[in-house]
Amino acid sequence: MIEYKCKLIVIFAIIYEMLIIRERIMEIKYISKNYKISDKLKDIIEKKLNKLSKYFTKDTTAKVACSEQNDRCKLEITINSAGLFIRSEVESDNMYNNIDLAMPKLERQIVKNNKKYKNKFADKLLSDALEFLEEEPTNETYKVVKKKTFELDPMSVEDAEAYMEAVGHSFYVFLNAETGEINVLYKRNDGNLGLIEAIK
Repeated sequence: MIEYKCKLIVIFAIIYEMLIIRERIMEIKYISKNYKISDKLKDIIEKKLNKLSKYFTKDTTAKVACSEQNDRCKLEITINSAGLFIRSEVESDNMYNNIDLAMPKLERQIVKNNKKYKNKFADKLLSDALEFLEEEPTNETYKVVKKKTFELDPMSVEDAEAYMEAVGHSFYVFLNAETGEINVLYKRNDGNLGLIEAIK
């Protein structure tokens, strides 16, 4: 019974991580004034912003405004997630430099206010999963009807803890860089942390 519950915890943790964090793509709208936004610039901006998508709900949008005046380039990025706004405005002599200046500002605001950006759907999914674990297994048989694959980033336990705190979740699935095994870091009811290690 204990082994059964442990396996289910790992399965639900992976599903949670995959659905809520890995597959979220932000809708981005561009506005330009006296500046032509190249496809290369759009590609860089989209890659940078979609790395932040893990912090937000699925309906999150971003507005990117690029303008140029007197040889100065201005970049304004506004992220709207369920009525909550994160904004960064930077200016330099190069729009590509502006991207590197704007992203850290956005991420600092997001991490600082991470409790505002918890995904209610994710919390409901986790709640349902934990409730299911309280039920006794039956003799019914089930079959796999859908399979999804995603990559796990290798990192230390300390880095996993930092990421878990940043996204405001109660656990985090990661690839342990030291052991090469899949681990689940989670918060215990007593306030400490627990680590589930998968053993082959």
